[in-house]
Amino acid sequence: MEINLISDTVTKPTKGMLQAMMNAEVGDDVFKADPTVNKLQNKLADMFGIEDALFFPSGTMANQTAIKLHTQPGDRLFCDKYAHVYNYEGGGAAFNAGVTCRLIDGDRGMFTAEQLAYEVAGRSDIHVPYSRLVCIENTTNKGGGACWDFEELKKIQKVSKENNLAFHLDGARLFNALVEKGETPKQYGALFDTISICLSKGLGAPIGSVLLGSKENIAKALRIRKLLGGAMRQVGYLAAAGIYALDNHVERLAEDHKKAKEIGEVLEQSSFVKKVEPIETNIVIFYVNDNLDPMDFIKSMEEKNIWMISMGEGKVRIVTHLDYTNEMHERLLTELKNF
Repeated sequence: MEINLISDTVTKPTKGMLQAMMNAEVGDDVFKADPTVNKLQNKLADMFGIEDALFFPSGTMANQTAIKLHTQPGDRLFCDKYAHVYNYEGGGAAFNAGVTCRLIDGDRGMFTAEQLAYEVAGRSDIHVPYSRLVCIENTTNKGGGACWDFEELKKIQKVSKENNLAFHLDGARLFNALVEKGETPKQYGALFDTISICLSKGLGAPIGSVLLGSKENIAKALRIRKLLGGAMRQVGYLAAAGIYALDNHVERLAEDHKKAKEIGEVLEQSSFVKKVEPIETNIVIFYVNDNLDPMDFIKSMEEKNIWMISMGEGKVRIVTHLDYTNEMHERLLTELKNF
């Protein structure tokens, strides 16, 4: 039995999802003629109370499109030092949009409105880039699945508006935050100029993300998507998986969170573990003792057919997901206790 916990992106479509994909009605989406894609886009736009939406092959492309539509080359965006748009998108902000990132030293990937206000203040002379955009990521990947405080996000939006900054949410795992915090999509839809939603992580679809925004922004995003090579044809087969995921896989995210916290409890009691980061959703980040190389630990787990991943800086990451069964969970806990 292989236990793959390197990411929540390793899931396979369920039988119900495969059936929905096989039965999908499709058309040419470049001509906006794929009814299933249109249904998915309308479904998410309505869910978040936002005017429009656009389907993308990846979350990175959706985020990079958002950055490009809010900025011009030479501009600057503000994000946390752990932000996915800075750390894990191949330098795309610089390559695709020609913008620089002003990194904020937050806590587990989350900064405060006060920190943002400090970074923005006094930065408007000819020697510095124009400040155009604030990006936040919820939940934070490198921050261990941490959920932003919604009241703080409202304060950040206020600072952004006062300084004419657009506000983008990288919502790759937003539904994890919504389930954990008891929040609603419309709360977030009212706060952000654009939101990217990933369907292929905790929601379990095989591919795809959706960018939400005003009709004006999505019209611009359509052209940028084409420029980046993201225009697709009969992609309703994949959109059907996203619709199925939204209908069937949201509430069950709580199971992933429960298992992650149980893993954390075992790690806390393990003699080989130096530290476990706080666990809120489906990501577990921990550090092994100094006398144990993290890669040696990962390799020893691989020999037992249990797969984890290194995040650098001594961090080991485990991510629970749809395909991580109760049987796998019990085996992992036993192996950790016996290590």
